[in-house]
Amino acid sequence: MPSRYLNFRCSVPWLLLLLQALFLLHSFFTFPATGDIYAPSNFYPEFQDVNHMVVFGFGFFLMVLRRYGLSSTGFNFLLTVLGVQCSLLVEDLFAFLRVQQNEIGLRSLAKAVMSMTAVVISTGAVLGKANPVQLIVMTLVELIIFHVSRCINRTFLQVPEHLTLLHVHLFGAYFGLAVTSRFPEPPPGLDKNRSTPKSELFSMLGSVFVWVFWPSFNSILAGSRREAVLNTYFALAVSAVAAFMLSALTSKDGKFRMTHIHSAVLAGGVTVSYTAHTIQYPWIAMILGLLGSVITILGSHCLQRCFNPALKLQDTSGIHFTFGLPAVLGAVAAVVLCVIERGIEKQWNDLSSLGYLIFLNLGAFCQTISTALITGLITGLILNIKLLKAVHVSKYFDDQFYWEVSFKMISH
Repeated sequence: MPSRYLNFRCSVPWLLLLLQALFLLHSFFTFPATGDIYAPSNFYPEFQDVNHMVVFGFGFFLMVLRRYGLSSTGFNFLLTVLGVQCSLLVEDLFAFLRVQQNEIGLRSLAKAVMSMTAVVISTGAVLGKANPVQLIVMTLVELIIFHVSRCINRTFLQVPEHLTLLHVHLFGAYFGLAVTSRFPEPPPGLDKNRSTPKSELFSMLGSVFVWVFWPSFNSILAGSRREAVLNTYFALAVSAVAAFMLSALTSKDGKFRMTHIHSAVLAGGVTVSYTAHTIQYPWIAMILGLLGSVITILGSHCLQRCFNPALKLQDTSGIHFTFGLPAVLGAVAAVVLCVIERGIEKQWNDLSSLGYLIFLNLGAFCQTISTALITGLITGLILNIKLLKAVHVSKYFDDQFYWEVSFKMISH
């Protein structure tokens, strides 16, 4: 076995040391006074919910492979703590360039953790195929591009600040799909990329964590927090019920499939993300939750069998139909609800203003998807250069390359 696949001692520790030194210097020069940073704030409960969601929820959510559990949770934690610091650095750089206002304290930290959701979602697409160096490089590149995309939406397309952050599902899903399309396909006989009852149980535990804390995620930066929390919960509840119903209906033997439940219960939270703070009637959020669950389960049937092989997509964790498709549905729903709201307010006489508003909304979503796809393809090509020591396809989906693993763990 070539040593370049196994020995990361000369790359990972020094790369981590270099990055941490850079973040430390940034902190030293950016935060000379501590008064404003440590000012009292009532923002901590919501921040704690989002932090639990990203670290615990997505960490377990990615444990879908039978021999890649240590890497799924371990690398997720490493990328999160690195990415949050990188996100803060990029935010301060944009503030220095005067393209956005400078923020410090818990609010800025919460935005950094939310930005990391895009990276965590993208990681699900390349799960088991990218080594630690590739994952770190992907994290840095994706965060920078995501902040640039947010800046474009905020500056040129007049998207509110908190909504630019809720594009993380859309951006993360399609960035990850574009990156994974540049990785070699695993050999047909490789069986390490399957799940076991134990790995599915841990993954479902992660879904439950994400499900519980998702209302805080959608409402943490919204102006109407109460509406956002209630509408998100209603959408999540309906999507969970629909997930069990559709799973039994679509299975050959009428039994529940854990892969359906694990993905579709979250669809409501993704679908209602852009509109949770503006919906005035809970039944609208419930319908969006139902549609999100439907598109997730039906998408898992169609995409995995038809489109993924044709487009050479190797979506390890199913992020396309868990986050990508519900996010697209939510984008369409945001435009439709905007038009209906204008109709209710009897503002149809100003069609030019309505058309301009629709153009801005559609432009923001199209810009986010196109930027994610184009930069994801470029990033995928960069990650496969020899300098980053890409793992051979026969060695995918295995903890043994990166962790000290006991024989009992391997056998299970």
